[in-house]
Amino acid sequence: MRRTLIFNSTVFFLLFFAVSLTAQFSISGKITDAANGEPLAGANVTLDDGNQITASNAKGLYSFTKVSGGDHKLTVSFIGFKTIEKSFQLTASKKVNISMSASAVMSDEVIVTATRAGDDSPTTYSMIDREEIERNNQGQDLPYLLQMTPSVVTTSDAGTGIGYTGIRLRGTDISRINVTMNGVPINDAESHGVYFVDLPDLASSVENIQIQRGVGTSTNGAAAFGGSINIKTTGLNPDPYASLSSAYGVIDVLEGSREVAGDKNTSAGFDDFTYKNTVRFGTGLINDHWAIDGRLSSINSDGYIDRGWSDLKSFYMSGGYYGDNTVMKAIVTSGKESTYQSWNGIPKDSLETNRKYNPSGEMYDDDGNITGYYKNETDNYQQDYYQFHLAHRFAKNLNLTSTLFYTHGEGYYESFRNDDAFTDYGYNDIFIGGDTISETDLVRQKWLNNDYYGLNLAVNYNYPNIKMTLGGGYNRFVGDHYGYIIWAENAGNSFITEPWYENTGKKSDYNIFLKTNYTVVKELNLYADLQIRSIRYDMEGLHDNLRNLTQSHDFFFFNPKGGAVLDLDKSSQLYASVAVAHREPPRGAYRDADPGQDVRSERLIDYEAGYRFQSEYLSAEANYYFMDYKDQLVKTGEINNVGDAILVNVPKSYRTGIELSAAIRVAKILRWDVTGTLSSNKIVDYVAYTDDWDNYSEQVPDTIGTTNISFSPDITASSSLSISPVENFSATLNSRYVGRQYIDNSSLRERSIDPYFVNDLRFDYTFKPGLFKNVGVFLSLMNIFNVEYETNAWVYPYYYGGDLYEMYGYFPQAKFNMMVGVNLEF
Repeated sequence: MRRTLIFNSTVFFLLFFAVSLTAQFSISGKITDAANGEPLAGANVTLDDGNQITASNAKGLYSFTKVSGGDHKLTVSFIGFKTIEKSFQLTASKKVNISMSASAVMSDEVIVTATRAGDDSPTTYSMIDREEIERNNQGQDLPYLLQMTPSVVTTSDAGTGIGYTGIRLRGTDISRINVTMNGVPINDAESHGVYFVDLPDLASSVENIQIQRGVGTSTNGAAAFGGSINIKTTGLNPDPYASLSSAYGVIDVLEGSREVAGDKNTSAGFDDFTYKNTVRFGTGLINDHWAIDGRLSSINSDGYIDRGWSDLKSFYMSGGYYGDNTVMKAIVTSGKESTYQSWNGIPKDSLETNRKYNPSGEMYDDDGNITGYYKNETDNYQQDYYQFHLAHRFAKNLNLTSTLFYTHGEGYYESFRNDDAFTDYGYNDIFIGGDTISETDLVRQKWLNNDYYGLNLAVNYNYPNIKMTLGGGYNRFVGDHYGYIIWAENAGNSFITEPWYENTGKKSDYNIFLKTNYTVVKELNLYADLQIRSIRYDMEGLHDNLRNLTQSHDFFFFNPKGGAVLDLDKSSQLYASVAVAHREPPRGAYRDADPGQDVRSERLIDYEAGYRFQSEYLSAEANYYFMDYKDQLVKTGEINNVGDAILVNVPKSYRTGIELSAAIRVAKILRWDVTGTLSSNKIVDYVAYTDDWDNYSEQVPDTIGTTNISFSPDITASSSLSISPVENFSATLNSRYVGRQYIDNSSLRERSIDPYFVNDLRFDYTFKPGLFKNVGVFLSLMNIFNVEYETNAWVYPYYYGGDLYEMYGYFPQAKFNMMVGVNLEF
């Protein structure tokens, strides 16, 4: 509590100090087309490499106020035009007019324009650029690069951010967050989840990321019920390049060596390490039109949890043609993962005695004693992404983008099972020497084989006072689920050749949307966004518990959105919006539903209002949101046998809160980014149902009333304080605070995750020796105060013999750990 008080007091002091700073001058001007002198609306104007950012208005005008004297650099970019940089010394207010010439090649930034929010959109969003991504990329999954943005909480099964990880935004998990890569849906069509473990080191091939909080703008794929993450991969680099980066980490710095049965990697001294190696290259423009970019990556980690190792490999390749008015780009990226299962968590009573304990793979003798761990208790999967993008500019204010995509995923997880009943797999008991054998130890594999393909189209029209996008898409998913018993102690090979279950999911998804931005007057912009989405989902076959899943569902959703942006002056603006979203239930909600349970689609009405301010020293944003849900599917606190949460509809619930963010820059040696969220997340009139083991067909109801939504902390905050006392060197302290999270909807303190406050310290230094274009080295010290904390958990309560019992699983995170790395650029 004392650390939190100091943290909040310091944030308040520096915010007060930054706001009190005053600058002397302004920079303003007009941006025009060199060919005809007409104004260019929506051009991106950046001062001093991101210190201030704005966009030209309908008349091509831009301005920066409160700018100090001294040296400055102005960068202006616009799709289809050559980027212009101007450096100058400011001794008085200055007018800088920019005349832009059409670029020799068309930019591929247009590929993501249709699904992104802009400065004139009344949407709450954050941008993460290439520089920030590279600075924070040390091999952890993509969620960990986003954890310093408002309202974000990250989780890791193995405790290191490598392997199976998760992200929550405003308390909603990844299955409610729309994720696209170059406009292509990444969410699994059935579960709606995103498994970043299948995209290892994707960050090394990412140009920028936009995170929209709330419903946001219309996009492709799964509904945005908490937000959306829009990823754009590597863009055009006109110059050839190559780089080699390597990083090495020690996971348990203060805990020393340990010996754990089943660990894949062992060595003297410390046993828990992380290794990351990445090679990147690009040809630059060949013959002024062609470019190829590529990446190879390998990541290995022993994990913080016992046997929580990960072996990850990936590659990225793109080849493109860049013409005067046409861009054609093909992208192939693939990720392959093998991880030891750590998705079961650890019992609550082990948090104090053995935080690294992992029950996965345990083997027992007849007396219930642990005899060892099954070494192949692993998850193995490969996901391949193929994308072809075509963009054509018919005129300077009219372009078309189209994308064909195909995604294939295939893999399995393998488990050792102690004393499973033959009847659980649809087989009869066996007889050996007159004895009836009804149970056996066995090893099983559960497989997924998925194909996902589709087409996205968008027409973008941009005129001085109106911008319109007409877009849409079609995608088709076919997923096969099946399982094999590959070994059984008491049955030989008699039933190994045939799967014990098979089922298939087929899903078709159509959507069409129209977005319009209309500038009424120079200071006022109106926004409208209308989307229609149609879905057909069929399931057929038996689940692993031999339950018949055959069923069909149709959905038709209309999702209107509207709002306004008001420029108060050259530095600040207000915005407000109302947006509606609908979401079909995921496969798991149907699969885990009790017989006769009605699983319903969800509806969200999202109200957003905010204020943005930007000057040389301070950029700040404050926004209020109220997310009103009907039939929201919330987590009960239980998980199924692959670690996925079990869900249930609740008729009425809401999330409301205030989000604050600020970036403070004092001279050029100090930058401080802070965020904070205060929220209330409630279910109204909630009734909990608890299994009764004395009567398996019955559940015990408990009327709780208004209660907290699980995994939705009332307070989250982050701070990133960076100082550069000398050129090419920086030290950054990243701090994160997450308030109490309830792991089910009971609001019971004993069923919760304690608040935590974690600090990381990173040092970066770059230099340019003769052999290399650039060399960068870093030292990252994570959880420097050695805090013991958990980020995720599950609970299963039940009645037996009239008494209430509870099973728990918690996911501890690594204590003090470190990583050192080097990046060589050729």
